[in-house]
Amino acid sequence: MKLRMLAHVSMVVGAFAAGPVVAQAAEVTGPKVSWNLSTWGKQRAFTVGVEYIAAQLAEKTGGNFTIKIHYGEALSKARENLDGIKLGAFQAAQICNFYHPGKNPAWMVLTMPFLPLGDLEVSMKVREALMKHPAFVADMSNWNAMAYFSALLPQYEFLGKGDMPTTLAGWKGKRVRAGGGVGTAMEKLGATLSSVPATEVYTAMERGTVDAASFPYTYAHASYQLPEVSTWFTSNMSPGTSECATVLNKDAYAKLPDQYKKLLMDLKPEAYKVQIKAYDDIDAKNLPMFRSKLKEIVYTDAQLKEFRTIGGQPVWDEWVAANKDKFDAKGLLDLIAAEADKAIAAKK
Repeated sequence: MKLRMLAHVSMVVGAFAAGPVVAQAAEVTGPKVSWNLSTWGKQRAFTVGVEYIAAQLAEKTGGNFTIKIHYGEALSKARENLDGIKLGAFQAAQICNFYHPGKNPAWMVLTMPFLPLGDLEVSMKVREALMKHPAFVADMSNWNAMAYFSALLPQYEFLGKGDMPTTLAGWKGKRVRAGGGVGTAMEKLGATLSSVPATEVYTAMERGTVDAASFPYTYAHASYQLPEVSTWFTSNMSPGTSECATVLNKDAYAKLPDQYKKLLMDLKPEAYKVQIKAYDDIDAKNLPMFRSKLKEIVYTDAQLKEFRTIGGQPVWDEWVAANKDKFDAKGLLDLIAAEADKAIAAKK
C-alpha cells in the first residue's frame, strides 16, 4: 500500500528512521538472531511502537537480536501477511483484521460500533486481554501465528465533502467509505457504503464518487491527505475502530532463547507508551490544521445517544447471532465490557 504521507508524520517517527542503535555492551546476552517483519506503507505514527521495539531489541542485545522492518509491501501484500507468516516467509508481520475478515473472524469483534474502549490506555488493556482469549488465539493458530502487539488504532471519525450531516438524518443517502460494524451502523442511518480501497479514497472524494470516509482520527486522514479534498469533519462521533497488530510466527518464537522471549514481552509496556504519545503528538498538530481548513461537526449528547441506540446494540446482536456457532461471540463482547470497566476503574 503506497501511502501519501505528510511531512510532519515523517518527523514524528524520524527518531527511529536511522534504524536501531547498538549498545556498547549487551544487557541481554544470547545468540545471533535476525528476524524480518512485513508491513505496508511508510514509517508513520502507526509503526512507531514496533520501530521502538526493534530499536530496543538491538540495543539491549548488543546487536545480537535484530528485527528488520520491511515497508511498502516489500515482502508481502498487506492482505497476505498471514499467509506469509504461515509459510514462514518472515518471522513477524503487521496485520489488520478488516483486510481479511474470513481469516480472523473472532478479531472482527473490534470493528463493532460504539465499543466501550475509552481512551488509548483503556483500549490497550482491552486489546491485550482480547489477544489472550481462546477465540483470538485460535484465529491466529490457523496461520501458525501468535498475537504480540496492538497498533492501538484510535477511534474513527469522518472527513467529507459537500452538505454537512449536522443531524443523523443528514447521513441518509450519503456515499460513505466505512467498513466492518462501523459501516453497518452507518447503513442504519441510511448511508450507502462504498468499498473504495484506502489508497483510492482521495481520488474518489476529489471526483465526488464518495461523500465521506472514516479513518482512525486524525493521523490516517492526514496521511491520505484527505483534508485537501474535504470541507468538513466530525470530531466527536467516535463510531468505532478496528484492530491492527503485530503477529509472530509461532515456530520462530518457540526457537528463541528464553531471555529473548522475556525481552520481547518486557518491552511492550514502554512501546505502548511510545505508541500512544505518537498518536497524541499527531493530533496536536493535525487538529489545528483541520479546524483552520474545514468546518467541524460536533454532535450533541442526545444525537450521540440516538446513534448508539440505532447503530450500537442492534449491530452487536446481529454479529453475535451470525457467529454464535463459530466461536464465543457474546463472550468476546462481554470481555470487552468487563476489561474496559476494570481499566477505567484503575485510572480513578
